[in-house]
Amino acid sequence: MKMGRFSIFILLFISIYNIPNAFSAAYTNWGLPDGAKIRIGKGAITGNLTFSPDNTQLAVASSIGIWIYDVNMGKEMNLLTDQTGPITGIAFSPDGSSLASSSYDELHLWDIATGNLIHAIPSNSTEISSVTFSPDGKTIASSSSSKNGTLQLWNSDTGTHKTTFTGHAGNTNIVTFSPDGTILASGGHEEDSILKLWNVATGELKNALSIEDTISVYGVTDIAFSPDGNTIACCTGRWDKKVYLLDVTTGALITTLIGHMGGVNSVAFSPDSNTLASGSRDGTVCLWDVPTGSFKTTLIEHTDEVVSVTFSADGKTLASGSLDGTVVLWDTESYQTRTTLTGHTYGFNSIEFSPDGNKIVSGNQDKTVRVWDTETGKNITTFTGHLGPVKSVSFSSDGHTIASGGTGTTINYYFADDYMVKLWDANSGTHTETLFGHDKNIFYMTFSTDGRILVSCDIDNRVVFWDTATGHPIWTFKENRKNIGSITFSPNGQTFAMRDISGILLYDINSRIHIKTLFGNTSPYSNIVFSPDGRFLATAGAGQDVHIWNVANGESYTIITGHTSRYTTNAFTADGQTLITAGGVGDNTVRFWDPKNGMLKFIYTDLPNGIDMLEFSPDGSTLAAVVDYGAIFLWDLDSMINPPRHAADVNGDGVVDIYDLVVVAANFGQDAPNDADVNGDGIVNIADLIKVAGAIENAAAAPLAFTQDINPLTSKTEVQKWLTQAQQLNITDTTSQRGIRFLEQLLIALTPKKTVLLQNYPNPFNPETWIPYQLSEPSDVSIQIYASDGHLIRSFDIGHQPAGLYQHQNRAAYWDGKNEIGEPVASGIYFYTLTAGKHTATRRMVIRK
Repeated sequence: MKMGRFSIFILLFISIYNIPNAFSAAYTNWGLPDGAKIRIGKGAITGNLTFSPDNTQLAVASSIGIWIYDVNMGKEMNLLTDQTGPITGIAFSPDGSSLASSSYDELHLWDIATGNLIHAIPSNSTEISSVTFSPDGKTIASSSSSKNGTLQLWNSDTGTHKTTFTGHAGNTNIVTFSPDGTILASGGHEEDSILKLWNVATGELKNALSIEDTISVYGVTDIAFSPDGNTIACCTGRWDKKVYLLDVTTGALITTLIGHMGGVNSVAFSPDSNTLASGSRDGTVCLWDVPTGSFKTTLIEHTDEVVSVTFSADGKTLASGSLDGTVVLWDTESYQTRTTLTGHTYGFNSIEFSPDGNKIVSGNQDKTVRVWDTETGKNITTFTGHLGPVKSVSFSSDGHTIASGGTGTTINYYFADDYMVKLWDANSGTHTETLFGHDKNIFYMTFSTDGRILVSCDIDNRVVFWDTATGHPIWTFKENRKNIGSITFSPNGQTFAMRDISGILLYDINSRIHIKTLFGNTSPYSNIVFSPDGRFLATAGAGQDVHIWNVANGESYTIITGHTSRYTTNAFTADGQTLITAGGVGDNTVRFWDPKNGMLKFIYTDLPNGIDMLEFSPDGSTLAAVVDYGAIFLWDLDSMINPPRHAADVNGDGVVDIYDLVVVAANFGQDAPNDADVNGDGIVNIADLIKVAGAIENAAAAPLAFTQDINPLTSKTEVQKWLTQAQQLNITDTTSQRGIRFLEQLLIALTPKKTVLLQNYPNPFNPETWIPYQLSEPSDVSIQIYASDGHLIRSFDIGHQPAGLYQHQNRAAYWDGKNEIGEPVASGIYFYTLTAGKHTATRRMVIRK
């Protein structure tokens, strides 16, 4: 059949239109958590880079997910994210249809065509550091960054665990298959910095290679097999500037490649095995001739260390990723740059809104100061000139000037001083002035409320107050203080507060006299914020507690607890009616508190990672949060506090939990309209239940914590039935995959490992009590109650019970304190015995009248 040009055009247009995220919406809006309106930055590069087998796509592991780029156009195609933490490793399947990724707690398998999650595999309590496919695509191998030093093999079709290799004494950094798939190579970390080769078929250790005496304490950082299978290249990172080539068969060292000025992070062979690329902490990529072991050339483009290098399958392109936030695609014939991918900003150390709220300035780990548009999320201006990471930035009150503080750094192993305050024109980006007054790293800086004073603080506890009109220091505070932390001005500008090891110090700005000390939270990294009316002051930092102080009397009148991470940060809303606190990595919550009484108002949980900093726009409508230093997310505050009802909140109580799950199950088969029809397809069924379960799992809800609540509402048998039905649907979207995972975890939580008779409650009691127990397997259950002399008082034949928890009053055995003929028994000690199959157990209880 012939097809006209117009028809071909239409089909081509439709096919392009349906590619996931294919250049349609701005990438700053991709992969946002619920309620967030924009993201600034693509996240730091946290793992490796890898080309698709057909050379058309490049995947980049980042702190917020996996970015997929079109290699030819140099544009973003998709962001794969399940919000479980920084991506530590990625690998395309040999046929290019799927991509495996590892984070600290899970291994994921993605469908490249749709961007959907195929499998989410728990890491068996190990932290996964890297991942790789076997050449036949049937197996995925992962290495562990936790202390057990194991290697795991997984079935790529089913996501099930196949086997475990043990032998490393500590962490393993990297794992990779040989080209023929018969050998697995792994590199150890710290105390076990050894390259090991394993027989994939048997799991036996073939060889353990300790290279010279130069292996760094940081261990083997990367391994690559040559495509012909004859050679292994490895590097040991950090301080070791060498690359080692070893014979695969004998394990003997062939040659050592010397040329980098810094430690080597990554190595990669060209497809013909003749060229090796190495990326280094010195910011360069070196190319080596493998047959001769000679140096070929150095590629210089990056301004910070190169963390990953990889060749395309056709050998025409080399990709290098750097902590400077760029990925460079190199032409391997001309050694010229073909494309530079930007946006992976590394390390937001400090942020602040402009006075009009239209911009955010950031001080970055990559030695830059950047200005971002808060509407589009795009980088407007980048200031360069600092030699080290920029730890502190601040806008002047009129918005015309930006101040930034420098820190020292090591450049190619030589230390460079940058203890200067730099002033920049916020509009043009030009450097206007440098202020000298510090001789240590400057880590905090802020303008006074009226803009007349700029204060900067260094790590040596020197605080300098600068006259912004003249640029001259007007006061240098250098009392005998230790561990001075953040400094902030009161809203009226008359007082400034700073933290040191003794407490929170309040000073009168005009007289420079110490007013009072607020004793309490003195953690080294305290974040200090005044309420808008100046009456309260809140501190957060290292530790889980947040203190709120009454400024007038200097008393800490409430201590907020609830966060579980080792670091917290805080901010007041513009009206002062709410204090917002956020937890770091491992917590992933933003909590809203009433500062007057310390009562919790609301918890926001849909976060990709831990929060490092919070900042409000001047009008108080927008909350900016730095997430694990890799990206800034902007939320509309009103939508956070008053979010629209979540579709999975079936019972309308404001939270998605187990009770919504049970309501959906109770409405199975009902037609719309029905709130339990979560997916809106006109009928309530297992698909709706999975959507609710996915929403619960996304909120980081631990099924074990729900077992007491769900116990009277459903059983292990019911959950098993839900799970079986869900698995039969063959659904692959991310939310449904989360839902299936939640049901699997819930089933485990509802399945006791052993049969146990639990203590009755209440005890002592009068006149009734409940006898809880749990069954590890289906059993015939009976309970007998005896007097202290051994006389049988009452017997209950409960019958055949499935495995599960029988703890709630609706499921536990009940005794009304009467004997077999219905007479109340006397006060005293009694014993009750559980008989469940071959298991028997007895406990003591007391009736007290």
